[in-house]
Amino acid sequence: MHFTLIQDAFVNNLLPVLLCAATGFVLGKTQQLDIKTASRLAFYIFSPCLVFVSLERVNIPGSEFGSLAFFTLGVSLIIGTFAYLAGRLLGAGRHVIASLVVASMFVNSGNYGLAATKFAFGEAALARALVCFVFGTVVVYTLGVLIASMGKFSPLEALKKLLFVPAFYGLVAATIVRGANVHVPLFLDRSVSMLGDASIPLMLVILGIQISQARSWPKNKVALISVAALLQIVITPLVALLLAHWMGLTGVTRQAAVLQASMPAAVVTTVLAVQYELDSTLISGVVVLTTLLSPLTLTPLIAYLL
Repeated sequence: MHFTLIQDAFVNNLLPVLLCAATGFVLGKTQQLDIKTASRLAFYIFSPCLVFVSLERVNIPGSEFGSLAFFTLGVSLIIGTFAYLAGRLLGAGRHVIASLVVASMFVNSGNYGLAATKFAFGEAALARALVCFVFGTVVVYTLGVLIASMGKFSPLEALKKLLFVPAFYGLVAATIVRGANVHVPLFLDRSVSMLGDASIPLMLVILGIQISQARSWPKNKVALISVAALLQIVITPLVALLLAHWMGLTGVTRQAAVLQASMPAAVVTTVLAVQYELDSTLISGVVVLTTLLSPLTLTPLIAYLL
C-alpha cells in the first residue's frame, strides 16, 4: 500500500476527527463541565435530527437496510463470542466476563465513526453509516443491557429501553417520509437540518471531554484490557471485512459498514458499567486505550477501502 495514500487517509480523514475531540479533551481538563447535559443534548435532539435528515435525503435501497442491520448484529455477536471464550480461557469470573464482552463488542459508531466515515467516503457513505449507528444503538440497548445486567432484567424490560432511544425514531420518521413520499415543509426541513449539522462536532467534543474524565486503571487489569483492545481494533476489522465479503457488500455500503464496525470501544459502555455494576475500571480502560490506538488501525483500513 502506497505510503502517500496512508498518509492522506490519516491527515485528511482521521486527524480532523482527533483535533475536534482534542478540543473537548483540553476543555474537560481545564473547565468544570456538566458532561451529562451536553450528552443529553446530543442524544435527545441532535442525533435523531442527523439520522432523519441524512436518511430522508439520500436514496438508500430498502434491501440495504436489512443487510446493514444483519451486518451490524453479526459483527457484534461474533466479537462477543470471541470475548466470552477469551474470558473463559483466562479463568475470569462471570462478572468480569460480562464486563469483557460489553467492552469488546460495542463500538463508537456515533461520536467517532460518523465523522470518520463522512470525511473518508462522503455523504452517501454517511447515510449508510447512520443506519449502522442506529441499529448498533438498538443492539446496545437490548443485547448490551441483557449482558450487562447478567440476568437481573427481563428481555421485555431491555426492549422497553428502545422507547427512549430518539435516534430510532429518527430512522422511523425518515422511513415513513420516504415511503409515503411526504414533502417536508421548508421551515421544518431547515430547522431539523441545522440541528443535525451540529450533531457530529458536538459528539466529537463530548468524546474528548469523556476521555479527559476517564480514570486510570489498576495494573492487574492490563491483561484483560489488552485482550479487549486486541479484539476491538484488530480482530473486529478482519471479521468485518470477511463478513462484508460473504454478504456481497460493495461500494459505499461496504466502506461505511466495515469502517463503522472497526471503530474503538463505545463510550456508552462506561454508562452500562456504572448502571449495571460491571467492572468500570476495565471498561473505561478499554475505551481510552482503543481510542488512542485507533489511528494505527483505522488509517490503513481507510486507505485499503478507498
